[in-house]
Amino acid sequence: MPEPRVITFREALREAMAEEMERDPSIFLMGEEVGHYQGAYKVSEGLLARFGEKRVIDTPIAETGFAGVGIGAAMVGLRPIIEFMTWNFSLTAYDQLVNNAAKLRYMANGQFTLPIVFRGPGGAAHALAAQHSQALESLYAHVPGLKVVMPATPADAKGLLKAAIRDDDPVVFIESEVMYALKGEVPAGEHLVPLGVADVKRRGRDVTIVTWAKMLHTSLKAAEELAQAGIEAEVVDLRTIRPLDTEAIFASVRRTGRCLVVQEGWPFAGVASEIITLVVREAFDDLDAPPERVTSLDVPMPYATNLEALVLPSPDRVVAAVRRLLGREQSPARPAAAGGAR
Repeated sequence: MPEPRVITFREALREAMAEEMERDPSIFLMGEEVGHYQGAYKVSEGLLARFGEKRVIDTPIAETGFAGVGIGAAMVGLRPIIEFMTWNFSLTAYDQLVNNAAKLRYMANGQFTLPIVFRGPGGAAHALAAQHSQALESLYAHVPGLKVVMPATPADAKGLLKAAIRDDDPVVFIESEVMYALKGEVPAGEHLVPLGVADVKRRGRDVTIVTWAKMLHTSLKAAEELAQAGIEAEVVDLRTIRPLDTEAIFASVRRTGRCLVVQEGWPFAGVASEIITLVVREAFDDLDAPPERVTSLDVPMPYATNLEALVLPSPDRVVAAVRRLLGREQSPARPAAAGGAR
């Protein structure tokens, strides 16, 4: 196993693309400002000089057009990586992703594959207002034929992106602007994280917190605060929304007896709703309390920074939800396993 190094989330993504492009000449990157500007968020920095303009392609501001070009290229044997400057802009290409990328392999009865990765930042950043702050994973996870991947750490970013590039189906790969500078240990060289496999980022006994992407870090902060009160939360990072690792969720809920889902997206018809439905159906007898969720408030994102913080899930809201699940809003801390109060 290669020795890990500490690099940023941004560098991990760049490394994944560069390694895969070196390995397979059919892979190319296309999107707005990916080449000469070195990427809107510098994820593709240096790739143009390394691979040339035939494989790192700057596009006009025309998401529908270059998404469609990528889909066509995938149909005839290439493996495109299509960068959206933000997933909010993918909405102009929604028809291409939903009616073409997701369906053509099925409609052709498998006569060709569709190995294409659509990637870029999604969700809120800082004061980007209503049209540029949307967490859209539930829209894409709703569609059969699309895989939806949302890494939360640099190591997972590299491993999942390499796996996504090698996959023969279209992959929606959603990053986060606020995590690009996040540092973490990442193995050098070959490092793959299989799609559809969740990861327990923190072990606990009292409640399962299911989450993904940057809400992992919100949940881990909440778990640390809860631990000070003797409440041990287990934090499950889904990593992949579709395919969903249901067995990892059920196994954790069966250990803890309680389930809280933390998502950045809006509450209505979100990924959290699906997870809660599955937990209630498959692990009902193991539950000691009804599952809960913490989501963004059901409003368009305000521009003002203080209001944005109010809308997004916070560690305080996660802590409060866990305490409600345990019926311990005002109760003293649970005794430690070895006896005595913490």
